[in-house]
Amino acid sequence: MRHNYKSLFLIFLLLPFTGKLSAGELVTFPSEDGLLITADVHAPHKNSAAPIIVLFHQAGSSRGEYAEIAPWLNTLGYNCIAVDQRSGGSMNGIQNETAIRAENENRPTGYISALPDIKAALVYARRHYGKRGVIAWGSSYSAALVLKVAGDSPALVDGVLAFSPGEYFERAGKSATWIQDSANNIKVPVFITSARNEADQWSGIFSAVASSRKVAFIPETAGRHGSRALWRKYPDSQIYRDEAKNFLQRHFPAAFSLQSAGKPSGY
Repeated sequence: MRHNYKSLFLIFLLLPFTGKLSAGELVTFPSEDGLLITADVHAPHKNSAAPIIVLFHQAGSSRGEYAEIAPWLNTLGYNCIAVDQRSGGSMNGIQNETAIRAENENRPTGYISALPDIKAALVYARRHYGKRGVIAWGSSYSAALVLKVAGDSPALVDGVLAFSPGEYFERAGKSATWIQDSANNIKVPVFITSARNEADQWSGIFSAVASSRKVAFIPETAGRHGSRALWRKYPDSQIYRDEAKNFLQRHFPAAFSLQSAGKPSGY
């Protein structure tokens, strides 16, 4: 019997949601082809007034990439979902459960294979938490893919933060401007940054972004590749956090900030 996984996927996501998710709670939901995706929900703001940031990891990584970043974003007033895409491995001691399932089911696990997972996660976030906006946050290959989604499927995202994007997909048969071509259609706010020596890899993509609400940040220091640039163990992480925070609060002001209620600013 042949299953229509796309129909099952849509039916699942439109079912009434009755569970109460606490910060850091593990959830699963189907990708467009039926593969189960694992994610951590960090959603302490229960009044539905907080924007939701959907966090996607870099190559060889997992949702563990955001173990300290998601709680920090919570203090700024944002809910978060940290997602395991099928193209990944492990990070900070957290295994990528989606990638393990994909391997066990003999599904492809290349970068582009993760695109349905990214779209499914954004649909899930919109359905359950998206009343104040859905923001896609990507790292390395996923940074490029969230930019592509923002250009090709504008209803899925209200804003993008892309850490070290690039045209990473020529080996998969895509053109050298595959991401740039989609960027021509992006109308939502966009923030792009990277390590200092990576700026040339995304300068063309940034120039192509059609939105007038776009920000490029190149650090004075060497910086780091991907979202790990915000990890506290790196001495220049605070400048990345400040730039990301300024972008978010300008374009997606949160209704409530734990920081303003007395949380230490350096959290």
